[in-house]
Amino acid sequence: MDALRFTYRPLPVRVVFGAGVLAELPAEVDALGLSRVLVLATPGRRADAEGVAAALGGRLAGVHAGAVMHVPADAAAEAGRVAAAAGADGLVAFGGGSAVGLAKAVAKETGLPIAAVPTTYSGSEMTPVWGMTEDGVKRTGRDERVLARTVLYDPSLTLGLPPAVSAASAMNAAAHAVEALYAPDASPVVSLMAEEAVRVLAEALPEVVREPGALPARTRALYGAWLGGTCLSATTMGLHHRLCHILGGSLNLPHAETHTVLLPHALAYNAPAAPDAVRALSRALGGDDPARALWELSGSLGLPRSLKDLGADPAHLDDVVARAAAGGFANPRPVEEAGLRVLLGNAWEGRPPGA
Repeated sequence: MDALRFTYRPLPVRVVFGAGVLAELPAEVDALGLSRVLVLATPGRRADAEGVAAALGGRLAGVHAGAVMHVPADAAAEAGRVAAAAGADGLVAFGGGSAVGLAKAVAKETGLPIAAVPTTYSGSEMTPVWGMTEDGVKRTGRDERVLARTVLYDPSLTLGLPPAVSAASAMNAAAHAVEALYAPDASPVVSLMAEEAVRVLAEALPEVVREPGALPARTRALYGAWLGGTCLSATTMGLHHRLCHILGGSLNLPHAETHTVLLPHALAYNAPAAPDAVRALSRALGGDDPARALWELSGSLGLPRSLKDLGADPAHLDDVVARAAAGGFANPRPVEEAGLRVLLGNAWEGRPPGA
């Protein structure tokens, strides 16, 4: 402990957590000093978003249900035009990572403040990380203008989320925590949150899948997602997130499921260079091989474990390897093409990590 040295800067997000807190959205919008907010959602959540909008009364500027996975640049531009035409002075992101991502894209260009109401376990609402896809390339960055000012976590909003979608979304949150444990800017505070996030998610998910209507399990899973997102907000992304962004942007693979498939393999790749992270994850998951434990957890939840099951074409493997090996991101182990080919080969075929 004498050699301990770190920097930790908590970001200014107000979090309101608990069943039923959606009813507090109008008051939270008022507290932000907003009078005309645009509600953003995916097309599939339009009806629910309209219900949220109705509760806002005169504070509502409109509803735009145009959020799409991986935030295509044209969808972001359209949402920006809608916000400007409506005279919006703020945004309400209602939904999962796609809705939050769209709100971030608009906020990045306009500076409009965001109030987020997540309905999945992605954790994106807690981070200043934005992403946008154009011409098959997904760009990401960090900008505090895209950080939500307020997040309302209402576990009851996740009750209708199908078990498979719930589990994959939560594995996405677990990935945030796993990479935070071996990030170069990790700290004792973040490491404690990351270990707790993985432990809580691993314990809650089997019950969420088995009994989707169990509010206590849903609450624990959402708590884990909050922790995972908070970890990502404070640390640098590594190889796992880089691979997910390459595959998602170029092949349009489903975001959460791609995280689910790749996470055990990225962890196995980095494990030799991250012994402290391995010990923390072993405590959280049990046993001494957390990469294998995550892979087995995915299987027990009925989630996909191979990229080919997601529709990935192996003809793109060389391009993915080359782009990942080009670097430009922090990682505990040097990123080399030979190791990447083993990692992606196992992920493509659904073999156990490190096979």
